[in-house]
This record gives sequence, C-alpha cells and structure tokens, in this order.
Amino acid sequence: MSHIGLIGCGMWGRNLARNLAQMGALAAVTDITQAKAEEFATQFAATAKPFDALLEDTEITGIVLATSAPSHVDLAIRSLNAGKHVYVEKPLALTLIGAQKIAAAAEKNDRQVMVGHLIRYHAAFIGLQAQVRAGAIGTLRHIQANRLAMGRIRNTESVLFDLCPHDLSLIQALTGSEPTKVSCAGASHVTPGIVDTLATTLGFAGGISATMQTSWMSPYKEHRFTVSGTAGSLVFDDTKPWPEKLVLFQDHIRPDNESFIIERASPVALPVAEAEPLKDEMRAFVDICLTGKPVPSNIDEALAVQRTLEAMQAALLDMGKTATPHATPDRTS
Repeated sequence: MSHIGLIGCGMWGRNLARNLAQMGALAAVTDITQAKAEEFATQFAATAKPFDALLEDTEITGIVLATSAPSHVDLAIRSLNAGKHVYVEKPLALTLIGAQKIAAAAEKNDRQVMVGHLIRYHAAFIGLQAQVRAGAIGTLRHIQANRLAMGRIRNTESVLFDLCPHDLSLIQALTGSEPTKVSCAGASHVTPGIVDTLATTLGFAGGISATMQTSWMSPYKEHRFTVSGTAGSLVFDDTKPWPEKLVLFQDHIRPDNESFIIERASPVALPVAEAEPLKDEMRAFVDICLTGKPVPSNIDEALAVQRTLEAMQAALLDMGKTATPHATPDRTS
C-alpha cells in the first residue's frame, strides 16, 4: 500500500484524510496550525510532521494538497521536486502560468500530477459518458451544467476557479476538445472583484455548445448536468437518490411543414452502482503512487481546463461592478 502525506487539515482535508485512512494509505499530515495537524494525526492514526520533514520522508510516495488555491503552485512544485506524486485539489492554479510551472516540474521529475476534478470519478458521470459513447442520444449537440448552492463563499478565489473546474472537466471530456468560443458574465455581490455568480457559454468545433450556471448565492442546491443530442438527452442530477441520478430522455422532434412536432417519451432511470466518488478518486491517486500511470484528471486534462479558465477570466464581464456614471450634459448653453 502507498504511503500518502496530506497537507492541509481543514474541512475538505478532513474528507480526504478519512478516505485515505480507511484505505490504510494515510501516513502523515501537516498544517500551518500544529494543533490541527495533531488532531488529524490522532483521529486518523497518522503522524503529524512539519512540511519539510514530510517531503524528506522517503517512505511517502504521494502528497495530497488540500490547501488554499494561492498556495498550490509553490507546494506542488516543492513536492514534485522531492520526488513525490502529487494530488492537488482544484483549481490546479489561479493562472495558466502557474499551472504550466507545475506541469514542468512534473515532467522534470517524472512524477504524476492528479487534479481533484472529483466528478470525473462519479459512477453516474462514468455511466453517462458510456451512454454517450454508445450513441444513446445520437450525435452530441448541447451540454447544460448547473452548479448552484448557498455558500461556501470564498474570498481567495471566485466561483470561476472554485466551481467551474468540475463542470469544465466533464464538458471537455465529452467533447474531446477545448472550446473555440467563450462568453462569460458574472457579478461580485459579496466581495468586490471575487465573482460569486456566473453564466458561461462555450462553443466547440462541430457546432457543439455548452452553458454553465454557477453560483454560491442560490437559495436552493442544484447539481444538474444535462447532455442533449440528436436522439435524446441524458440528465445526471447529483441531488437525487442513486436510483434517479442518471435518467435517459428519448423525446423526438420532427419537422411538420412550418412547425415541429415533439413526441415525448417516458424518462428511463438508468441503473448506477452506488459508490462514494471521493473514495474512488482517492483510490485512483493511491494507484498512481503504486504504478506511476496517469488517470483521467491528469496534468494534461488539468492544463486543458486551466486554459479554458484563463479564457473565461479574460472574457469575463463583471455585472456587479458599479458603473462610472456618464457626465450630465450642460444644457444651460
């Protein structure tokens, strides 16, 4: 079994530690607050170590980073230079340049980088992807991703970097490409300059389109991913019970002179084996540390997502900024 070191003993770090400990893979933990590291060490039967000591430990083959986004580049590069495989919670970085520096360190040290695009490991998405490949909805036409909830509002990264990587990784996995067109508009209602609600439209080669609605400020939770094609649609709704998470719609639209006839069909719930996505994701990282082989959310996918995030950031219109009022014309002359 691999020996994994966890950096970051916060809320999400606790979830990662729990799953790694259940697999017998968690060896050591570290945090800028020593008391937190010692608490995790006691709870998860690990050793609390300073960061440098963790990197120097030759028995530790992989590092899991569960720290704030601004720290990812430095910590990932130092871990890679120490010869460790690295898992980085999304986003990989806050800039493309930072992401490329991590990729360069991985190549230099012949180590793997895995990014926490958790939903790539969700059994319902894996099932959806298989259905699309099998032609269940015909030719892919449009993808709609809604990721809405109240909180966890952040002041170090916007919803663009906090939430959008999840759906971008799914969208680009299905399209097999990066978008050729990007339109992005949002608003900063809580912290100036930190967008908390966002609407994105993406265009891909072959006429495929995708839209994302992303917000920390929704009074209801919605994690819905809809994929439409020429012969139907698939809906992955992660708020539903497991028997209802993946549903196939085979509605048919056909022309009728100047109008169209829509033939509705009863939706079909597709069976999905119940699983814990985070455990499956951590299992994939443990396998990386054992084999050195890449996984779906590897550095290549991470860079593709980062390039799209960069394009979204460049195209972003912040509708929440206070506009500079136009001067009132002098009508006395």
